[in-house]
Amino acid sequence: MSKRDLKKYLAELNKEQLEEQLIELYEKFTPVKVYYDFVFNPKEDKLLQESKVKISHEYFPVKKPNAKWRPRAKMRRSVAQKIIKHFIMLGVDSFVIADIMLYNIEIAQTYSSQNHIKYELFYKSILNSFEQAVNFVISNGILNEFKSRIVEIQQQTIQQKWKNKYDFEVILDKID
Repeated sequence: MSKRDLKKYLAELNKEQLEEQLIELYEKFTPVKVYYDFVFNPKEDKLLQESKVKISHEYFPVKKPNAKWRPRAKMRRSVAQKIIKHFIMLGVDSFVIADIMLYNIEIAQTYSSQNHIKYELFYKSILNSFEQAVNFVISNGILNEFKSRIVEIQQQTIQQKWKNKYDFEVILDKID
């Protein structure tokens, strides 16, 4: 069904029928429920904090009480990418999205400063995240608010002697 056909169909319905359909969608489909829950009660700060905790647990997993062993860090970039995609879908403020994008990189760098990472893919994925974050803040006109964090991330690549530190520098050169 095209958007035009949908509009035509919805125009034919009365208010009660529209309400019934929306309630049915709300009850039947989780993404619709999540969307409306967010629209009517955004709580972006709470959502941001929960997301930061989830991302940090990818690098610094929490030992469960009474467990004999501590879980290994999974370092999955996909977890943060799903959160970012979800935030964009919900229409979360661009400052919050940029914050979570940069936080993801910063927590990965904190982890790499304490642990030797031999996987080349880790550095490449963080570079991709960095480029996406820089492009996002530029396209949303919020570069000035996040420039210091972006520069600090690039400086950390030099300080930690990442092999692709010059690639980060090239991306940073685009904003100057």
